[in-house]
Amino acid sequence: MCGRYYRKSDKQRIAEAFQLSDADEMPLEVAPSYNVAPTTMQTVIVSDRDTGKRALRVMRWGLVPFWTKDDPKKFGISTINAKAETLLEKPLWKQPFLKRRCLVPADGYYEWQKLDATHKQPFAFAMKDGSPLAFAGLWERWKAPSGEEVHSYAIITTGSNELGAPVHDRMPVILHSADYDRWLSESSPEQPPVDLLRPIPSDEMKAWPVSKDVGNARNNDSSLCDPC
Repeated sequence: MCGRYYRKSDKQRIAEAFQLSDADEMPLEVAPSYNVAPTTMQTVIVSDRDTGKRALRVMRWGLVPFWTKDDPKKFGISTINAKAETLLEKPLWKQPFLKRRCLVPADGYYEWQKLDATHKQPFAFAMKDGSPLAFAGLWERWKAPSGEEVHSYAIITTGSNELGAPVHDRMPVILHSADYDRWLSESSPEQPPVDLLRPIPSDEMKAWPVSKDVGNARNNDSSLCDPC
């Protein structure tokens, strides 16, 4: 799974990395976050239906199905991650996978290695060259009983590559920049981009142990990413 990630990049760096031409016109401010946790409001990149260009949006991490009638906190299951292997099998994920895909900009993510029955060691994972990365994501619209429209997202996971496997058996799907446009475009049911749902090669990544302080979502400073 992917339950925490970090984003060192501000709006300008995200705009440059993901070729967002209208970033200067966005009133949205994007501050770095070193301990992104579920249910918080975070930045994602979608394809704007009117212009066809990539656009930055703010959404809730934890996908809320459009058919939910109650408070999403009472939904009963975790929807922060969607397994790549079952996207076309489960109604919760199928339509977002075919029609509402997004990129989740980040600089890395955290995963915990189980040491024994009571101890775990957190690790950080990032691109070897230090560049921003994009998780493959799905998003959805939900209308609350109050009339408020909530946009939310989930990060897709797959089996770990060789680098991640000793720590955890799952990892987020990380997309190459050459695949961004295809991922963001709507697909027909006959041609979904299932071939992109694979672990990124280990030789493109790096990993290192970090402080256990990352386990507390209230901690959010750059030292959380430092090797320990």
